[in-house]
Amino acid sequence: MVDQETRSSPATVRRQRRRWLGMIVLSFGVAMIMVDATIVNVAVPSIIRELHLSTTDAEWVNSIYSLVFAALLISLGRAGDLFGRRRLFIIGTIVFALASVLAARAGNGGELVAGRTVQGIGAAMILPATLSTVNATFSGKERTIAFGIWGSTIGGMAAVGPVLGGWLTTDFSWRWAFLINVPIAILIVSTAFALIRETTAAHARRGADFVGVLTSALGFGALVFALIEGQRYGWYRPTATTFTVGPLRWPDIAISPVPIAFAIAVLCLVLFVLVERRRRRAGRAILLDLTLFTIPSFRNGNIAASIVSLGEFGLLFALPLFVQNVLGFSAIRTGLILLALAMGSFVAGPIAATLSHKLGARTVVRIGMLLEVLGIAGIGFVVEPGMNGWLLVPPLFVYGAGIGLAVAQLTSVILADVPVAQSGLASGTQSTCRQIGSALGVAILGMVLVGGLGTNTEHQLRAAGVPQATTIAAGLRGSAGTSIVGLRGRPQTARALAAVETGITQTTRQVAYTAAGFVLLGLLTTTALGGRRRTDADDIDDEVPNGRDHAG
Repeated sequence: MVDQETRSSPATVRRQRRRWLGMIVLSFGVAMIMVDATIVNVAVPSIIRELHLSTTDAEWVNSIYSLVFAALLISLGRAGDLFGRRRLFIIGTIVFALASVLAARAGNGGELVAGRTVQGIGAAMILPATLSTVNATFSGKERTIAFGIWGSTIGGMAAVGPVLGGWLTTDFSWRWAFLINVPIAILIVSTAFALIRETTAAHARRGADFVGVLTSALGFGALVFALIEGQRYGWYRPTATTFTVGPLRWPDIAISPVPIAFAIAVLCLVLFVLVERRRRRAGRAILLDLTLFTIPSFRNGNIAASIVSLGEFGLLFALPLFVQNVLGFSAIRTGLILLALAMGSFVAGPIAATLSHKLGARTVVRIGMLLEVLGIAGIGFVVEPGMNGWLLVPPLFVYGAGIGLAVAQLTSVILADVPVAQSGLASGTQSTCRQIGSALGVAILGMVLVGGLGTNTEHQLRAAGVPQATTIAAGLRGSAGTSIVGLRGRPQTARALAAVETGITQTTRQVAYTAAGFVLLGLLTTTALGGRRRTDADDIDDEVPNGRDHAG
């Protein structure tokens, strides 16, 4: 038994202070990468106009970040286990800052997508390193508090992104939405060595699983490509737009590249599972330990997280387009409306741990998801042409409160029974599930958005008797609605403008209801998590890690 004097000795107090100051540094890293997951949303109309992007180009700017993020999370999480989580965190921060400069200097869509791709690599280094470090550094009730801070940072900063992006786009340039990362990265790197303890998984298998990395990246990449590009190249029959990559062109045949991409995705992902099973039986290094999914809380929690992520942040791609294109708000005013989402998350996040102690983490997760469903569906219910945009604030606040309650506690449930020695691999896996869900969510909701912008606006234009309805609708679909500015301020286009605003509003409502449906499905899957409440015995058990980490 450690007496009170020893427990509060100066050395112990210094270690505790260093641990929580390190938590702040980790939170800055998480904040940086989560802000960049959403910061471009309110800047998208400006980026589309300046770089002349199409709707699918804009989708790639959003989704390539999450896709690369997801594809590399597991392998880089494992790298942190082997070579040091603090080391990976610092390297990832440097890569992320350099990529932000590349994105800020982009002169066309391809360069911007390249910058976002490298950002995804840096983010994939940072996130699993932070979560593994939290899991290895804290225990018992402190771990619950630390997870609460980590989860609130994810939910809140993802919501702060549009506000920051709106301010920078309005008062400076959308390019500053990326350059803002440079001073943050300098602050992180200059303090991380002193405040964050180095940890590794002492007994992790050495070696590299290049086949696993290749098959998983190709599989998920092909899947997202098919979902995003189906509208452009045709879901089965080719359209008039020919798929090209550099000097290579898709041949003039009766099938588009999209079903081929779907087939490649299925083949690669099945091959990935088979390879991981064979390598594990042979005792070789693996990218994904499928035995982790024999842990019920880990398996069922990841299923829920993946489904919820399909709808959780995908709406933030479509909503700013409605607010700016239909309601005529500036980027900064759009960001201020979306600030309600961040406020809800920041209010709910700190009380999530207290509620979890009283009600159990699983119950808090369900309450959070229910609030998310109500908030997202509420957005779909209130959107109307000419509405007061500030009416979006209450449902956005509810939506954010749900995120603040659900994110951290769901992470805690997923990792609760995972040995600490496998925390890097497990945290990378659960983060991968979330990011894959986010990438697929942007792709699927983007598909709903693109389809709706074409069909809904054309229907409204024809109903209003506007000539060239098909041409106008095609322009809206290709520009993500930003071509509406050409209809404003001219009396002869007033009828077309009203029809287009109605069509865009209908599309936004469809996107919101689709997103709410995904989160509701995720809520239903949480029944598999069980309903056991956390007890004091659980907290005592948490004091003794299931595995042994090595502190550097």
